[in-house]
Amino acid sequence: MRLRGRKGIRESLERQQELVILEPSEHRGRWAQFFGNDKPIHIELGMGKGKFISEMSVLHPDVNFIGIDMYDELVRRASEKARLAAGREDGAAPPNLALARMNIERIEEAFADGEIERIYLNFSDPWPKKRHARRRLTHSGFVNKYRQLLNANGEIHFKTDSRSLFEFSLNTFADMGLRMRNISLDLHVDGPSLNNVMTEYESKFSGRGFPIHRVEVVIGEAALNSHLHRLASEQEHEAAAAPDDRDDDDAN
Repeated sequence: MRLRGRKGIRESLERQQELVILEPSEHRGRWAQFFGNDKPIHIELGMGKGKFISEMSVLHPDVNFIGIDMYDELVRRASEKARLAAGREDGAAPPNLALARMNIERIEEAFADGEIERIYLNFSDPWPKKRHARRRLTHSGFVNKYRQLLNANGEIHFKTDSRSLFEFSLNTFADMGLRMRNISLDLHVDGPSLNNVMTEYESKFSGRGFPIHRVEVVIGEAALNSHLHRLASEQEHEAAAAPDDRDDDDAN
């Protein structure tokens, strides 16, 4: 991706130290200190122009959010989105949001093991050629890194409009023995999905009728136990609500 940025972009980013992190490795293992609290940390890898991460930070003040991208210009645009989303008269960004400029390939340099609760992968580059498979953000090489960084409640939430990338990703998760839930091949088939914050890309292409694929991957032990407990409860409820065919047989 080639982006034409404004002059003085680096200086602009350097002046936003309360929001923009140009050296995220300096905060590795100390993100709670940066935010000044122990709230869960959710990150978006490849935030683009920042619509999703900005809106999420406003909707969920009980969570700390970090948007990550490697391009100065996208970080700058995301910083503008963040301040608009906050809607504050002083122009400040949401206090539970940070924007980090870094290459995702070195994600482990920015976060300590177990420091993250959730990872969002929204419309990542599909890298369609087979020889580029290792660059896909759902390749097992990346997923193994995510598993190290995620805590006991850790999850991966993945959305894409690429059917081939979605199939590749589902196979990757399955081959790694990971539990998946809420798999959707067309997230907005019945209209905009409730509780779903759209990215710029998602709004554009879902509006044109392109199907959006989505899956949640349960990673952490506590998250997995909670998921399995919920499934068991739902099965018990369904069994209790089902008619007893044996009574009908006795009546006959």
